Amino acid sequence: MAKTDEQTGQAGQTDGQAGQSARAETTLGYEQARDELVEVVRRLEAGGTSLEESLALWERGEELAKVCRHWLEGARARLDAALAEDEAAEAAEGAEEAESAGEG
Repeated sequence: MAKTDEQTGQAGQTDGQAGQSARAETTLGYEQARDELVEVVRRLEAGGTSLEESLALWERGEELAKVCRHWLEGARARLDAALAEDEAAEAAEGAEEAESAGEG
């Protein structure tokens, strides 16, 4: 009977983790997600966990990796946009200088 209770508790944890991971994606910062991911990897590499615990850690690691990717993709998009703005401004300045030189 205790095993059934354990399994029920673990299933509840898995359901809770799914809701938690959805919230984590919107609330965890990059550094927090990265640090927790490092800890998950450390625990998995150390071993000594049950199969169920290892699977739960693996799933959490996947969610944390997704959060990190989301932040990094957002940062890349912001950098690309800033670089594009700089290039457009330089091109506009170059065009103005060319017009000024042609009029003189």
